[in-house]
Amino acid sequence: MRTPSDTKGDGLFLTKICFVASLGGVLFGFDTAVISGTFSLVENHFQLDKIAVGWFASSALVGAILGAAISGTLSDKHGRKPMLIVSALLFFISAIGSALPPTFNLLIVARFVGGIGVGIASVLAPLYISEVAPPGIRGRLVAFYQLSIVIGILLAYFSNWYLLDFAQSHSSAFGASGLLHKTLVSEVWRGMFGSEMIPSGLFLIMLFFIPESPRWLIRNHEVTKGTNVLVKISGLAMANMEVQEIQSTLHTVKGEISELFKPGLRLALMVGIGLSVFGQFTGVNIVVYYGPTILEDAGFQLDSALQFQVAIGVINLLFTLIALWKIDDWGRRPLLIWGMSGVCVSLVIIAIQFSMGDASGIWIVIMLCVYMAGLAISINAVIWVLLGEIYPNRLRGRAMSIATFANWGTNFLTAFLFPWYVSKAGMNMGFFTFAILCFFATIFFYRYVPETKGKTLEEIEGLWDVKSK
Repeated sequence: MRTPSDTKGDGLFLTKICFVASLGGVLFGFDTAVISGTFSLVENHFQLDKIAVGWFASSALVGAILGAAISGTLSDKHGRKPMLIVSALLFFISAIGSALPPTFNLLIVARFVGGIGVGIASVLAPLYISEVAPPGIRGRLVAFYQLSIVIGILLAYFSNWYLLDFAQSHSSAFGASGLLHKTLVSEVWRGMFGSEMIPSGLFLIMLFFIPESPRWLIRNHEVTKGTNVLVKISGLAMANMEVQEIQSTLHTVKGEISELFKPGLRLALMVGIGLSVFGQFTGVNIVVYYGPTILEDAGFQLDSALQFQVAIGVINLLFTLIALWKIDDWGRRPLLIWGMSGVCVSLVIIAIQFSMGDASGIWIVIMLCVYMAGLAISINAVIWVLLGEIYPNRLRGRAMSIATFANWGTNFLTAFLFPWYVSKAGMNMGFFTFAILCFFATIFFYRYVPETKGKTLEEIEGLWDVKSK
């Protein structure tokens, strides 16, 4: 007699493990955004010059580059779950270290440690979800990771605003001295960083209640454990089929990293790196980091600029939700190509407005919202889905590590150079440059990115053999 598990998995179990993994994205977004509320406070407290401020801003990105570089090899060897636990520990240690440093150098060390956690989570959280999700809804579930990043950013903005408001309106709270007064009132930037202990602590605890990736288990000769996880997720019939496909791909050849440079998988590696590099060349993190500066250049006062930045963040969230809803219906390619086309057009219009001196007023905000909507529904949502899908089981961790390393490296480069570039060439040329890069990105995506909607990870692996012929 057939049991329900023969044909149907446990949806609640799948939701739980994907939710826990997506908390890595919340911490990713929170850790990268929380610093935005601390710049002037930290600068004044430690009497920093502008070079030191820049190092403060980018130290976590250096850690993220390192974390992304090591996460793939370590997770292929030790498992996805243990390395996610390591990332949660690093987040927690960084939150404490950033809240309590007596010197600026120790603050930099703490931010660097947190950056390593960000880099590890940015590789392994979407990878883990892609390895547990059934093919029909994998895109939607992995896209939860991008949604969780957006939610983490908004949580950081809200946390910073709340703590600053509390410090200003409760100047005598907790007495005139003591650790709580110092952390939450007189030096409130410490509380902003320390608030990350709450989500990182929850992430760490909840990781102990999810299984290891079934594909990692099967690849490492723990077939029974891996099969049991797949049965609980997809039901017995689908699980048996997936196990056969996984084993057949693993038996073809050993997972040496040199395979990624051979025909077929070399194209997959190029696509992953292209998605990562072009994803940063859209300028998305420039708008996140320097949005108020851009709007001030457009003629707004700082308070208005901050309000409109919140509006742009809400647009980001809304269109991320649309992408989450439709990615498995519309497919990855249509969202990516049409969304990027809208991004390219909006960048050109913004650049023209700056060139003509007509950037002031609500129209610049409207075009920035259009720009962010295009990003949210295309590259921002699709990149993490595709990076978790396009590589074979035996190499997925290391290949994603390479692609994500490229992502963080380009992020650091653009964030570091943008203020200098626009000071020399002008804000209009900054947006024209991003528009040109987005144009080439759209052509690249059209030519090389395959549609992976509804395919198993093993079927996607076979696409590269066909494309290389």
